[in-house]
Order: sequence, then structure tokens, then C-alpha cells
Amino acid sequence: MQGKNNTPIKNRFALKNITRISGFSAFSSALIAIVLGLVFGFIVMLFAQPENAIKGFRYVLVGGLGRFGSVLYFATPILMTGLAVGFAFKMGLFNIGASGQYTMGMFFSLYVGFMWDLPPGIHWIVAILAGMLGGMIWGFIPGVFKALLNVNEVITSIMFNYIGMYLVDMWIQGNAIMFISSKSRTNYLPSSVQIPSLGIDGSNVNLGILLAIIIGITLYIVLQKTTFGYELKATGHNKYASDYAGMKGKKNIILTMVIAGGLAGLGGAFAILAPSGIAGSSMTYEPINIIAANGFNGIAVALLGNAHPLGIIFSSIFISHIQRGGSLAGLVGFKPEIIDVVIGVIIYFSAFAMIMNKGLGGFVKRHISNKDEKDKKAEQEAIQAKEAE
Repeated sequence: MQGKNNTPIKNRFALKNITRISGFSAFSSALIAIVLGLVFGFIVMLFAQPENAIKGFRYVLVGGLGRFGSVLYFATPILMTGLAVGFAFKMGLFNIGASGQYTMGMFFSLYVGFMWDLPPGIHWIVAILAGMLGGMIWGFIPGVFKALLNVNEVITSIMFNYIGMYLVDMWIQGNAIMFISSKSRTNYLPSSVQIPSLGIDGSNVNLGILLAIIIGITLYIVLQKTTFGYELKATGHNKYASDYAGMKGKKNIILTMVIAGGLAGLGGAFAILAPSGIAGSSMTYEPINIIAANGFNGIAVALLGNAHPLGIIFSSIFISHIQRGGSLAGLVGFKPEIIDVVIGVIIYFSAFAMIMNKGLGGFVKRHISNKDEKDKKAEQEAIQAKEAE
């Protein structure tokens, strides 16, 4: 193809355009963190059991593929708590209270499941909404403290993890309908309140994963395409400037924590209302005064996904995938905690994602820029030579 002056137009793929795409920086830094974490995990396996390191590492990498239904089921609650943490990040808030919000949402769902007699078609829907309400209430309180009293949300939300855990354990143990003292855990939920299964054999995966993904996509649209989302992000970047621009900063802080709490509460609902593969049974909760791990896993998911709703969807599935694979590593003698080491290293490196990405990205961009300059110079010389003819 030639231009008006019969000069050749070079149609080529410009790699530097990729580096300018929104989200490339986050993706590349997350990829670096994952690779470094996996390499470090393999080194730990080599030191622990050199003869089984390759087999164990293979389970970590591909073991989850054979248990994809379980991967999706376990990804559902950490996806929701990850969205809860990531959404608050966008507002400049650190919602470390996702565990308490998750636990409170789970209790509200259990209460509706056991204590309310509703038709099967709507019972599970009402229970899910109740879980969201429980999380919203538990997110509202730290939000009010932050907005009206300027109390750091990290302090209040982490304390509400403990308050929520002890309250829920006390309420459950004091309810004879919910709690079976001989088994030290809750009774089986009625089938009417269990979320419809997706029909994958050998797993508890259900409609919850589809709802969680839809919520994540909706959250992305709200944050990126609406005035409301713009105001939230603007307040997070600079609350004084946003107040000066007429945005209601205090209201937005409370609203952000309420929404974040509701997302985490949905995670608790999706986890406890999942159907069981054994007829007549269901998921149960054991009140043993331990903070829910899914809340803190949500922080890891949010960090790895760079607090981006779409990134959190993929990072939650990845974390669940290597967790399932890590559990299979026990078949060759490895403790399941080995995968916690891998995840911990991945999150450690993702915390320095921007630093690593700046170094690598700068090298790539300099290489591309130098190549482009050479190509442009060669093209100009070719044009000048042709004009001289």
C-alpha cells in the first residue's frame, strides 16, 4: 500500500501500543508476582523433599484442572471478599474487616434459612439478600466512624472482625434450632434455602459463582462508566478537592463501606448456602472462635488483581486453583501449608508490583522506543532515496 507521494506505508503491529493499554501495568506486575511466587514455592519444595518436588509442583500447577468445579466453588467467597476489599481501595479505604462482614452475612443467611419458613423458589434468594444486609450493617459502622469521627477504618474494621466472630458464635450456640451441641456445629440447612447447583459432579459449585461474576462486571461498569463511580474514585484520590468540587465526601465514605460490607456479606451467604453433594446434608458452620480466613484471602485476591473488579475475578479463580492443586500435593508427602507459602510470596511480590513493573516496564518501553526510532530513521532514508531517484 502506498500514500499520496507513492511512499510506502508500513503496516506493522506496534508493540508499544500494548504498553499503553489501560490495565497492562497491573496485568504485567501481577504476572511477575505469580511467576516469582511459583518459583520460590518450587525452591521450598526442593529443600523439603527433593525427590518429590517436581511431582508436587506439577500438582500445584495443574491439579486444580481436574477439580474445576471445586475451584469455582472455593473461588466464589474469596471473589466476593476480594471485591469488598478492592472496592474500598478505589475509595482510598482499607477494608480489612471483610472477615467480620463475611461472618455476619453468613449468620444472617443461616438465620433466614432456619427461622423463616418461605416457599422453595424464593427462600434461597431471601437468604442471600439477608446475607448482604448483614454485611452492609457490619460495614456501615466503621464507615460512620471514619466519616464523622475520622477514626482510622483499619482499626475499627479489624476490631469488628473479632466482635462479629464472637457475636455470631454466641448467637449460634444459643439457638437450639441452629446449633447441634453433640456435633459442635450448625444443623443441616433445609434444601429450599440451598442455592441451585450447577450440576458438576463431585463439587458444591452452584449459581453463586455466576452471580459473583455478574456482580464483579457490574461493579466495573459502575466504577468506570457512571458519575457515581467517578465521584467515589475522585474522593479516594483527594477528598479535599472532591469536597471543594461539590462531592459529598462523608456520604461517599459511608456508602463505600456499606457497599463493601454488602459484597463481603454476599460471600458469606454464597459459602454457607451452597448445596452439598451428599443427599440430605448441607454446608455447616462450626463456632470455634476463629476469624474467617476467606476475608483475609480476599485481601490477597484484591492485591493480586490490583483492586480492579475484572482482575479480582481472575485472581480469585487463580488463587482457588493453586489452593486445590496444593491440597493434592499431599499425595506425594507435602504438607498443604506449602501452598500458603506460595500464595504468601505471590502477595508479597504483588505488594511491590508497581516497583517491579516500573523496572521491567521501563526496560521494555526503552527497548521499543529505540527500535521505533531506528525503524523511523530507516523509513525516512528509504523515502529520501526514492525521492532522489
